[in-house]
Amino acid sequence: MRTAFQSQGANRLAVLLVFFIAAGSCTTTGEMFPVSWGKQKDDRSFAPFVVTPPDVVQEMLKLAEVRQGDVVYDLGSGDGRIVITAAREYGARGTGFELEPDLVRRARDDARRAGVGDLVEFHVQDVLTVDLTAATVVTIYLSREANLKLRPRLLSQLRPGSRVVSHQFDMGDWQPSRILNYRDTSGGEHTLFLWRVPDRR
Repeated sequence: MRTAFQSQGANRLAVLLVFFIAAGSCTTTGEMFPVSWGKQKDDRSFAPFVVTPPDVVQEMLKLAEVRQGDVVYDLGSGDGRIVITAAREYGARGTGFELEPDLVRRARDDARRAGVGDLVEFHVQDVLTVDLTAATVVTIYLSREANLKLRPRLLSQLRPGSRVVSHQFDMGDWQPSRILNYRDTSGGEHTLFLWRVPDRR
């Protein structure tokens, strides 16, 4: 016969197993992101850093019809790969905005190594405080919550005809000009949304 102490120990073990199984079941599908352990209540970030595969970066830039003369802003730029690719492949200027200083440092180093340090820059900044008026293209891979908070700023600050591309998440009832469903080289499924800022008249 098990003692009361043994029974309590078994119960605690079962609870721990359930906890770890539940935590491990989070994926990047739908609106779920990997669990961000140690995140503080006052953390201003909308989502943890999730890498965008290189071929998805290419598809986002093609969807936005990026070309030389464009100014690409990436909100939540992570390691900077979107604006670096836009500069390297198309000659576009770009700026990335990211809360994590280590990622900003990495992006600056990668830009120098890619030979586009004169075309791109990166700032540690909350995306909700960015002045968007200089951008002709804005790329986003954050969350639906973030998109909805950014939407009024995008519509009021961007010039008519500017393009906005979001990876995975929509903008509520702002209907996209185009939706692209894409399967990357490793088999992952992605949804890309394109909007064009309308004439305010």
